[in-house]
Amino acid sequence: MSDTKPTGPRRASGTVEAAVVPTDGGLAGTVSGNRALAIEESLIFEQGEVGRCGVDLPEPENFKPRLGGLERKGAIGLPGLSEPQVVRHFTRLSQKNYAIDAGLFPLGSCTMKHNPRLNEKMARLPGFADLHPLQPDSTVQGALALMDDLTRWLKALTGMPAIALPPAAGAQGELCGMMTIRAAHDAHGHNERRRVLVPESAHGTNPATAALCGYHVDSIPANDRGRVDVAALKAKLGPDVAALMLTNPNTCGLFEPDIVEIAKAVHDAGAYFYCDGANFNAIVGKVRPADLGIDVMHMNLHKTFSTPHGGGGPGSGPVALAASLAPYAPLPWLVSGPDGLRLQEQATGAAAASIGRLKSFHGQMGMFVRAYTYMLSHGSDGLRQVAEDAVLSANYLLAALKDTLTPAYPGPCMHECLFDDEGLRKYEVSTLDFAKALIDEGFHPTTIYFPLVVHGAMLVEPTETEPKAELDRFIAAVRGLKARLDSGGADRLRTAPHFSPRRRLDETRAARQPVLRWSPPAPKQAAE
Repeated sequence: MSDTKPTGPRRASGTVEAAVVPTDGGLAGTVSGNRALAIEESLIFEQGEVGRCGVDLPEPENFKPRLGGLERKGAIGLPGLSEPQVVRHFTRLSQKNYAIDAGLFPLGSCTMKHNPRLNEKMARLPGFADLHPLQPDSTVQGALALMDDLTRWLKALTGMPAIALPPAAGAQGELCGMMTIRAAHDAHGHNERRRVLVPESAHGTNPATAALCGYHVDSIPANDRGRVDVAALKAKLGPDVAALMLTNPNTCGLFEPDIVEIAKAVHDAGAYFYCDGANFNAIVGKVRPADLGIDVMHMNLHKTFSTPHGGGGPGSGPVALAASLAPYAPLPWLVSGPDGLRLQEQATGAAAASIGRLKSFHGQMGMFVRAYTYMLSHGSDGLRQVAEDAVLSANYLLAALKDTLTPAYPGPCMHECLFDDEGLRKYEVSTLDFAKALIDEGFHPTTIYFPLVVHGAMLVEPTETEPKAELDRFIAAVRGLKARLDSGGADRLRTAPHFSPRRRLDETRAARQPVLRWSPPAPKQAAE
């Protein structure tokens, strides 16, 4: 997708055109397109030239192909580059990435905390990194023991008797939890329970998961303090309700003070209480979800226990289950016997009521090792301090910025603080404009326009891993941007970012019509 404003030279077929004169007083454009050490970088295919190669390979000796006539007839289509070109290209691309190792990642609801290098070292030990999921149980007793001890920690932290390790991420953990609830109702002949209550501030995956499990989703409004309207919830309870799906602390960064009363009302109606544990980081070691009346809860190991944050592959979302739902947990299960630990793979015996497999094999072993290392290195007191420091950091930001931005709700928050756009409207500046301006200040933007119940939302989660000095740098940047607005600099924010490798893109079009394949430019005569 192209920029809305040119900021430097455009390359086509390996050539460099004349620089575009910047229209903003030189803030964004340079003659070369580079910005100090942020080197303008073209696609690797645009840099390639026929006949150039980083390595010499000998011509193969005569041989008889075994591809049955499927040999390649044309060129493979890879760019021709020298080794220095390849190294420089990917090094330059890496410099364009913002990462938790570079600075504060203030995304609310995502808990982008530091991943300790000790965790990575442990996950790379040969005894864990070289395992194969089809090895006999007798050859992987150490790995199974780690999984067993990880579940012991998760049981202690949640107060629940059973842990399902297979789910690959939070959303699949939700699916696991709701599938066990449906299986439990069906097993007891409660087929009429096909309605699920979901607060309007819930994560978007909650109603999607309920619908995927065949339930009708009924939304519950929030009160003026950002919490569940308990009276409205009770009014919607009935014999057809299967479960309540509630996030606590909720998506507005607030603890639900009436959660015990809510749990009792849900149970009195014969329904189950599912808790979205994405925000467990705020209460880990401080509150056991089972003591709040929760029946099932997924946990994101990347959010609470500092494993890498998804990336499309290595997610892990274990699910804690009450005794009433434990028989329906997905396979495989860990079982201890006279010959050590083994994996219960089949839905027989004690596992006869299981909902079956949710994914291939046994879960994400690399994430188990990292999370277990994190737990051991912190200990029970350290995990409790994780929650305390996370909440302290968020409230420090809230207190420091409440006169600069407008808090969405009164009072203290939990692990993330939420602002709306009320204080920006008089300048005709949007939440998006403010977020883009943060890029120029060297910060990743906050989560914006989420949760949807808050107009122009800016959700900030500093996490417990940020020192006070880093929080103060962020506070100073936000205050500085507001001071710029007060002094008549709204236009500067509306056109931000000025110093990033690219300016503003048509993000909606980029998401809906992504260009995923590079095509060589048309020959000049064809273009004419």
